[in-house]
Amino acid sequence: MVTGRFRPRLTLQTLTRGDGLLGMKPCGPFGARGDSVTVVQVDWTYGTRDGLHWETPAPSSVLNSRAAAIQPLRNKQGQRVSLRRDLPAEAEAMDRVWALGLYPVPADSLQWRSEEMAVGHEHLWSLVQEEFFWDFWADQLPALQAQGWAVVVRPGFAHESVAVDAWRLILSPDTGEVLGKEVAAPMRGRAPVVSALGLPAREGSWLLTLGVEVAGDTLDLAPLLADLLRRDHRWLNARQVFAIDDQALIQLRAPGGKRIEAPAALLKAIVGAMLDLLTDPQRVEGPLRLSAWDAWRLELLDAGAVRSGLHDAWQWQGDAGLRQLAQRLQGTGGPPPVASPAGLGVTLRPYQRHGVAWLQYLRAQQLGGILADDMGLGKTAQALAHLLIEKQEGRATWPSLVLVPTSLVFNWQAEARRMAPGLRVLTLQGPGRSEDFCRMAGHDVVLTTYPLLWRDIEVLARQPFHLLILDEAQWVKNAAGRTARALRSLQARHRLCLTGTPLENHLGELWAQFDFLMPGFLGDARSFARLWRKPIETNGETLRAQLLAQRVRPFILRRRKDEVATELPALTEVIKKVQLQGRQRALYESVRVAADAQVRRILRRNSFAGAQITILDALLKLRQVCCDPYLLKGVKPVRSMQRAKLELLRLMLPELLAEGRRVLVFSQFTAMLALIEAELQALQLPWLSLTGDTPPPKRGALVRQFQQGAVPILLVSLKAGGVGLNLTAADTVIHVDPWWNPAAEQQATARAHRIGQDQPVFVYKLVVEGSIEERILELQARKTALAEGVLGSDSAMAGKFTPEDLHALLAPLDPPTIMDSD
Repeated sequence: MVTGRFRPRLTLQTLTRGDGLLGMKPCGPFGARGDSVTVVQVDWTYGTRDGLHWETPAPSSVLNSRAAAIQPLRNKQGQRVSLRRDLPAEAEAMDRVWALGLYPVPADSLQWRSEEMAVGHEHLWSLVQEEFFWDFWADQLPALQAQGWAVVVRPGFAHESVAVDAWRLILSPDTGEVLGKEVAAPMRGRAPVVSALGLPAREGSWLLTLGVEVAGDTLDLAPLLADLLRRDHRWLNARQVFAIDDQALIQLRAPGGKRIEAPAALLKAIVGAMLDLLTDPQRVEGPLRLSAWDAWRLELLDAGAVRSGLHDAWQWQGDAGLRQLAQRLQGTGGPPPVASPAGLGVTLRPYQRHGVAWLQYLRAQQLGGILADDMGLGKTAQALAHLLIEKQEGRATWPSLVLVPTSLVFNWQAEARRMAPGLRVLTLQGPGRSEDFCRMAGHDVVLTTYPLLWRDIEVLARQPFHLLILDEAQWVKNAAGRTARALRSLQARHRLCLTGTPLENHLGELWAQFDFLMPGFLGDARSFARLWRKPIETNGETLRAQLLAQRVRPFILRRRKDEVATELPALTEVIKKVQLQGRQRALYESVRVAADAQVRRILRRNSFAGAQITILDALLKLRQVCCDPYLLKGVKPVRSMQRAKLELLRLMLPELLAEGRRVLVFSQFTAMLALIEAELQALQLPWLSLTGDTPPPKRGALVRQFQQGAVPILLVSLKAGGVGLNLTAADTVIHVDPWWNPAAEQQATARAHRIGQDQPVFVYKLVVEGSIEERILELQARKTALAEGVLGSDSAMAGKFTPEDLHALLAPLDPPTIMDSD
């Protein structure tokens, strides 16, 4: 007796009229089919080492499934041999057949031209619908082969995957769309109309048809790719897409179920350039609609083909205007260098000269942009040089308007006098500013503040400006605010934003700035939220974040201190953790329990979004207890009350001053600064204080006093001192309390760590261990990752403030750490 090697086998064949088949009538699970029916023959095969081979059809029903365990055979010499069958393996294979969705085909359901043609077509199986064989071929058969099944395909099988023969990209002007967006809209006909990129309206919109040729047919590629993105979420993650082998064959599903094999390299290029358009749920069938701002997508398509080595993959047809515009948008070769203007009172560093050249390039191309250098790298100097060049070249026939936070008016006045004394500067500030409105046309630069803009908008809207510059542009991140609304009514030939933090909390802030700079560039607010914000912030789609980054980066110039200002001394950040003890710890826990109960009660009646005010109020109370118990209303002074952070400051500040340090102390709470003032007075340490209540005329004198070394400690509220100030006399920064927004803290630190600093800077962050403050640091890291993903390098995206975050923020204090005694 011999034991043979058992191997199940599937044979696939599509029966047609050529085989004599007239059709298939309804029977059992099968519906009627025409003269093309795909069938499967299932066989059990055995083979032995001495050449014996035996095969038998798989049983098609339970009634004939009983099989003899021993099969009599004859070898080549005619001798009788007994073959032992593997009945458990046969039974397992039979279960697999039924799991595939195959059903036996009744012999009388197939209609033949003649009885002779039916011979040899017994024991057949099929799927309940013909189109199911596409998935069967692509998904089931590879798995069966991996399990040891033999698969035989007879000629004429109709459901094999087919390869793409050619890729067709047809570009045509969209003459049916009327463009209504402009770089700078005119008011009352006073300013010239400046269309997007200076293009005639007929050139402002295009239609892109993505097509593939397969076996002589041309198919629309867009729905095939949209289906792929729905099925395979790898294509939404930048790292996973990068990891896909360029030579791999990706299967696409065509209408009717046909499977098409396409090289991954070209799909990666198309998806990387068109992801948002392919996945827009509101997209209608047909060509992809490209606006004038979408020319960069074509550059991405070409770059993807070049990277994969498939230089001639695309068969481009149509208008070449968009291709030329792509090069114009991308600034191929970089902006041409410009010389520093005559009379500039400062020597520009190489990266600053490049920044001025970039600003000049944007002006020449009728584009807006964001100068987003790190805090302290001289954005004001680059803007003043740009203004001076415009005046000297004779292009500034109107004044330029510069909008700044109130605290920076004196800084701009001083910097303009020092760096660009040739510019005539008019400041609109104070109750008597109305007398200066009529003098604007006689000056080169008009300075005003964000709070005054909407009050003076009627007068400012009547005056056309050459340049409109927003300094610390994050102040208008709320597009629905009255300041942002007022900005839209101003006339200006060119628009610029200056900010070290174009994206602080969410992508909507970036949209608001571009809506001011280049209306229509990122679409309307609702479509931007649908196509970009939710997928990136909530779903973590890093490929989409990468795509958005590629779209906005040509219009954002962002340099880091460690990249361009290598001469800056070291910055050392130290997290100093303190523990709450005694009454302060008990107070924190009682406030936390009450806040938790209050928030849960509100959430039972309102949505998470509707309960935000209550939630923020509860979190505020916890933060106040961490800073100092007496910030909390109703807490009366008690001698035995612990005050962890003030106790730490009592130790730190005298030691720092004894070492010769000069210190900036930042806090969100002006009341906390008042408590620190009382401690400094008790310690007989001199200090200065700068908050939102400090009158603007006194701020400049106060800063000069600190810079000249008259006083070693400056207490600063984060809002008042977070932007624009030059406080390089300080070599130590203390953040008494962490803030939700990491960019605000970074801006505050940059008051000391900026050009002009010649001492190493130490930054101390005071954080209560195990409290809400530690969770705030975690949220800061997530917001930093979001900004880096769009403005810097791609990284894991993080969502916005969520109910899960709230749960963590309201968690109990961690157990106190046990310190070993000496």
